[in-house]
Amino acid sequence: MMIHGTVVRGHGVASGGAGDSRFPAGTLGLQLPIFAELGLNLEGFYHGTINVSVEPLSPHPQRSLVTYRDVQWHPGCPAEDFSFFDVKVTGDSGMPVPAYIYWPHPETKPEHFQDPHVVEILAPHIKDISEGQPLCLWVDPARMQFQNE
Repeated sequence: MMIHGTVVRGHGVASGGAGDSRFPAGTLGLQLPIFAELGLNLEGFYHGTINVSVEPLSPHPQRSLVTYRDVQWHPGCPAEDFSFFDVKVTGDSGMPVPAYIYWPHPETKPEHFQDPHVVEILAPHIKDISEGQPLCLWVDPARMQFQNE
């Protein structure tokens, strides 16, 4: 299923762009090695998320590719649960790029909550991604569904 979205500004915490002294290299700089140890190798992926608004739709996780529970990724933060959903993204180039929806479970996430219409995408570096740009997600509806709220 193809879902149309728009790139929106995120918190900047995943990439380290927010200037949070707890995460100078970003939260992903700390999390990606842990995910690799757990079996999800994201080597070559950009150390930040692409935040995509799919409004008026909202994502509803169904069956993740993988879920990691009780991940203690920083000594000053409570453990979190994370799920990943394999997708493809298509920007202006039209070439689909394998990616993942990165889903820190809202019930275990202590801060930096997303708008309920936004999904966070982990992908290799995609040239010319910018705020306001349209982006298409190719999603298996058995993995994640998108519904009007």
